[in-house]
Order: sequence, then structure tokens, then C-alpha cells
Amino acid sequence: MYTLEARHIHKSYAHHKALNDVSIAVPERSVFGLLGPNGAGKTSLIRIINQITGPDAGEILFNGRPLLQSDVEHIGYLPEERGLYKKMKVGEQCMYLAQLKGLPAQEANQRLKEWFERFEISTWWNKKVEDLSKGMAQKVQFITTVLHKPKLLILDEPFSGFDPINAELIRTEMLRLKNEGATIILSTHDMGSVESLCDNIALINRSQVILNGSVKDIKARFRTQTYRVAFEGAAMDLGIGLWSQFELINTVKNQNESYADIKIPDGKNLNDLLQALLPHIHIHSVNEVVPDMEQIFIQAVQQFNSSHE
Repeated sequence: MYTLEARHIHKSYAHHKALNDVSIAVPERSVFGLLGPNGAGKTSLIRIINQITGPDAGEILFNGRPLLQSDVEHIGYLPEERGLYKKMKVGEQCMYLAQLKGLPAQEANQRLKEWFERFEISTWWNKKVEDLSKGMAQKVQFITTVLHKPKLLILDEPFSGFDPINAELIRTEMLRLKNEGATIILSTHDMGSVESLCDNIALINRSQVILNGSVKDIKARFRTQTYRVAFEGAAMDLGIGLWSQFELINTVKNQNESYADIKIPDGKNLNDLLQALLPHIHIHSVNEVVPDMEQIFIQAVQQFNSSHE
């Protein structure tokens, strides 16, 4: 079951094609990474999902049916551009925004107090927003985004302005909200957070989806059959073991042991590599070198751009 589906979305502004036949499917109770370089089309898609603008063609489905104007009640949106009123007090503003989301005053007050205690910001209630740091204001806006318990959360660069401790706090809360039933679309350039949080991703580049699927499957797709071998012995002996069967990418020598990154060619496997090396060196460990999401992001974008020049 998908909480949200975008089907064949097209959007143009003047002579600029912002989205070109973009389709994504966001499984319920998951964190979905919406990735891409600046100007790729992510914000245009987010604005369409939030019904700020409409598509030129295509449709958005929410819980399996066409998205309705009233569905805004079930969506929480944290934009990259922050939007708090600087002259208002924090508590006053949070109450105002909560009631705009349809929460009765008493319920809003109770939920806000719980969130303020969880974030250890109870003393901020009577502070003016203009007196808050960027990170402090970001905490407040995150609370107002999730307070009405939306089914779908859209978070655009939610870690911007946070130190590592508070960024980790937001990551923890995101996972808690997912476990409680929320579906989250995360748009970010923080690939470490994508790696630790996202179940699925879509990578948009030049207005098109160029990579789409589960993080696990995508990482498997970009495997290079490269292994890091920690060993004890001479580099010459390593070379003898590899000979012309395997590709030595690089070696690093430490005080007690050395590391070698070795690529296995088609037609060979890890057992073949170990059998070739064992007569010549003492192997301490072998681990596959799996590209991280940042490496995959860069490689996919570069491959797409080079093929469309």
C-alpha cells in the first residue's frame, strides 16, 4: 500500500521544464528520500504534492485515490525556507499554527507541552521568535509541522541549522513518528541521513527520475565486486597471489598489517580470490567495499549528465 503516488508528472515554467514524466511511489509507514542536485525538480514536485501549484499533466494519488484539497489536513510540510513570525512569542505562535491545523486549543496546548518537554525547550514558551537562533527556531517549526499527527510528513532539509546532537534528535523523532504510523518524504543533501533513515529513494536530475527503488537494492546495483583484504605479508607476495587474475586497486600499509582493495573480474568469485592469496599471505579479514549513498548519488548524476550532453 502506498501513502502517496505521483504518476507521470509534467511541469513547466515559461521555457524551463521542471518535471518531465516523473513518477514515484511512497510506501506507507516508510521514510522516502527525495534526492537530487539543486534545481533538479525536487521542490517543484513537493509544491505539487502540497497543492501549492498544479501539474501540467499527470496525477497525485493519496492513499490510493486522487489527492483532494481537504487532504492538506493530513499532510505536514516543513519547507526549506523557514516561516515563523519573528515578533510573536514561541508559545503563542505554536498555538496559532496548531489551531490552523484544526486542533482545539486545549488539545493543542497539551500536545505542545509534551513536545516542549521532549525537546527540553519548556523555558522558550514566552521567548520571541526573533530571539531564537536558527537551530532553536528550526526545533519550533519541526514541532508545529508534526503536532497534528499528519499521515504524510514532507521534510525539506530538516537538519539545516542543527548541530550534530540536535540533528540526531530530529532523526530519532523521525523514526519514532514512522513507527507510530507516519509516512515521511525526506528531501536532503545529507547522504549520511539518507543512509541511516531512508527505506526507499528517488533521485531526480534534470527534471527526470534517474534512480528509484529501495536503498538496499540500489546499493546492490552499484556493487563493484571490490573487496578490502586486511593481510600480513609482503606486497610482493600479494602481487604474486593476484598475478594477472585480479585487479589491485590500491594498498595501504600500517604498522602491523596492510590493506588491499582488490576487484574481482567477471567469471571469478570471492572463493577464487581467497584460494589465490592464501598460499602467499596471512589474511586477517575480508570485507566487501560497498559504495555509500553519496558515491552512488555522484556516480548516477555524472553518468546521466554525460549520456545527455
